[in-house]
Parts: sequence; C-alpha cells; structure tokens
Amino acid sequence: MSSSTAADPVPARDASTVILVRDGRSRPGIEVFLLERVGGMAFAGGMTVFPGGGVDPSDAAADIEWAGPPPSWWADRFGTDEGKAQALVCAAARETFEECGVLLAGPTADSVVADTAPFSAERGRLERRELSFAQFLTDHDLVLRADLLRPWSHWITPIGEARRYDTRFFVAVLPDGQNADGETSEAASVSWRSAEDALADWRSGTTVLLPPTWSQLDALGRFDTVTEVLDHEQTIEAVLPVLTRENGTVRVEFDGEDAYYAGTVHPWSKR
Repeated sequence: MSSSTAADPVPARDASTVILVRDGRSRPGIEVFLLERVGGMAFAGGMTVFPGGGVDPSDAAADIEWAGPPPSWWADRFGTDEGKAQALVCAAARETFEECGVLLAGPTADSVVADTAPFSAERGRLERRELSFAQFLTDHDLVLRADLLRPWSHWITPIGEARRYDTRFFVAVLPDGQNADGETSEAASVSWRSAEDALADWRSGTTVLLPPTWSQLDALGRFDTVTEVLDHEQTIEAVLPVLTRENGTVRVEFDGEDAYYAGTVHPWSKR
C-alpha cells in the first residue's frame, strides 16, 4: 500500500462543524440534524454531514457581545490561541444559522431568539458573504451564546487531499422554539435521525459518511439524553488520518477504521 503524502501538502483551512442534537421525538434517545450536501460540490458533494464550514476572516471580530466561556477557555480546550478560538466559536454559530436557520444568540446573556424567521434576509446575506456575523449580531443587539456550545472533537483532512480543513467539532442542543431547516444552497435534503438510524442508512449504502461524521455518530449513539451529552467531559486530541491508495482504491486510516470499513461499501473510495 503506497501513501499519497505530498512533499508540499495543501494547507488545511480552519473550519467549525456543529452537531445539533435534540431528545428523540418518537422514541427514547437523542436525534442528530444531518444534511445531504448537493452533489458536485467541491468538498464532500453528495455526502451526509453536520452543519459547518470554513472560518471567515470576519469571524475574528472582537467587538461582539459574548455570553459563556471566554475565548481563553475555548483556546485551552481546542489547543489553539485565543484569537483563533474566538473565530472558531463565531464560525460555529454563523454556519449553524446559515445552513439550518438555528441561531445560538439572544437579546440577553440568558435568552435565545425564539423565532429566526424575521432574519431570513440577513441569513441569505450571510451565506453570500455580503454581511459579517459580527455586524448581524450588532445590528440586532444580539448576544452570542457561546455557553450553548460544547467542544467535541478535532479532525484534520488527510494530507494528499486537494481541499483540506482543520475542523473543530462542537455540540449544541436545538433551542426551544427554533426549527432546523434545509433552506441553504448547499443542502439537497435534511433530516433529524437517531445516531443508530443514521449509521444503519450508511451501512445499507443509502448515505455516504466520511470518517469524521461516522466517528461522531458512533460516539453519540452511546448517550440516551442530550443532558448526558452536555455533561460529558470530552477529551479532545487532533486526529490526522492517513490517506493511502492501492489498486485505485482510497483508504483513510485512523483509530477505529476497522469498524468503519467492516461490512459496508464506500462508493467514494474508487477515485
């Protein structure tokens, strides 16, 4: 098996991904919000993912109202500096709003917007990068609720990929009164699924999960309530899988790969 490691790897862009959860509606357990990305997209086209995306330079704005752990706390959890930590948290909240209409902000430090529909125009402007998230919050006197997010994991796209991301994963609970939707140009469909059902869809070949998404779903399947998830103290270490190719087949090697590859076909592997 030969490695695809490049002498000059593409730099990994900072990114934030949010695992949005809620307690199950029809049966015990938790449910996770998932998007099927539009086919043909440059990164993870056609695959099932959590809301998220790259950090924008404007996410580093320092003049926003902030509730919850300060950037220094996030920097310690994610092993980075305070400036980048703040940008990662802002990107997490921004991407969640852009991709599914869930806004982790409120008029005060202990409240959350009950209805995000009045902000639909700004949501579109945010997605088109016509408006910064900091300016949006300032214009509406909103406080970023960093305390509604939890640090969860850290994955880096393998060396050898044409597009690479240095992604911090967060967990957040769907705020009361808000609804997650698929009103974004990047989603072909969206759904709330239990981790068990999402993994069953993947094993049947109905959906395609990259290793980081699979890994988070596998871990979340061990929790019965969102309270348990929020109370869990997650140890975060950066995961940098190794990309290999043999006989035209791509394999991503990481801790837990045997369970990922066991008994299922990966249609993305022949490339």
